[in-house]
Amino acid sequence: MAFTPDPSVAVILVNWNGYAFTVDCLKSLRKVEFPDFKVILVDNDSQNDEGKKLKLNYPEIDLIENVANLGFAGGNNVGIKKALNDGYTHVMILNNDTAVEPDFLGQMIRRFQNSPNLGVVQPLIYFLHDRKKIWSAGGKWNQLLCRSITLGDRKSSEEYQAKNRELDWATGCCMLITRNALLEVGLLNESYFAYFEDVEWSLRFREKGYSIELAADSVIYHEAGASSKKKHSEGTLSATVFYYHVRNQFYLLRSVSRGPQLVLASTYHLSRFVLWMGYFCVRGRFQKLKSVARGIKHGWTLPLQKAEVWH
Repeated sequence: MAFTPDPSVAVILVNWNGYAFTVDCLKSLRKVEFPDFKVILVDNDSQNDEGKKLKLNYPEIDLIENVANLGFAGGNNVGIKKALNDGYTHVMILNNDTAVEPDFLGQMIRRFQNSPNLGVVQPLIYFLHDRKKIWSAGGKWNQLLCRSITLGDRKSSEEYQAKNRELDWATGCCMLITRNALLEVGLLNESYFAYFEDVEWSLRFREKGYSIELAADSVIYHEAGASSKKKHSEGTLSATVFYYHVRNQFYLLRSVSRGPQLVLASTYHLSRFVLWMGYFCVRGRFQKLKSVARGIKHGWTLPLQKAEVWH
């Protein structure tokens, strides 16, 4: 498959105590049919020297070891900065709990040909353990309620006939971005740490005039929430996950809403989260109840920093 000019791609993987998932992802990336790409693995201060072990078994990767867990946003930003510094024409962020088809990258790059305003491309993402069920076919944005909606969510490939199309936002599970778009728009907003940072980022790309598209012929598979799915006393998802989800929803409202729309959207989301708290109270999940309440408070009161622009 030939491209003009010849693109080069840095694929950023962030690992945080997810060795087995990252190994499976790297195995699938070894089979990718694309002439010029490099994996940059950012280890977010994992236990048991996971970064070093991954580098030993996959010497072709570039390894960066952070001395602290910088979250999804911060970890990816470390890798993105290196990719830009190394001169890649495109940068991909890819969840470590994914597996990819050999032609996925070539299909995504193809979308950029003859599309000067295209800044971001997302593949069609299926569930890893149910490969006929869609995890994400891209995102739609409800501006009135400041609500992000996942297209094709949990529908079978027969139910949802995915096609190449323009999107409102792309999921951070897998985003391929042009160098020029990154230089103009900036990096992920590290205030978010994890959750909704991809929506906020996508809206910034669109504000700068860059379009976002789904490459329907590019296919990957996602474990979905591997880093947050662990056994806890109050269920599978930890209270921390609910905290970040709630806090960052209000961060997003503060970023994109003003006036009457802010009142309407905040009322809508606050009503949702109060219902969550009621549910957790009935089920006796008091740590999650407290986390939602704390997320509401911090979402409105903590300072929200601007995203860094790389130079």
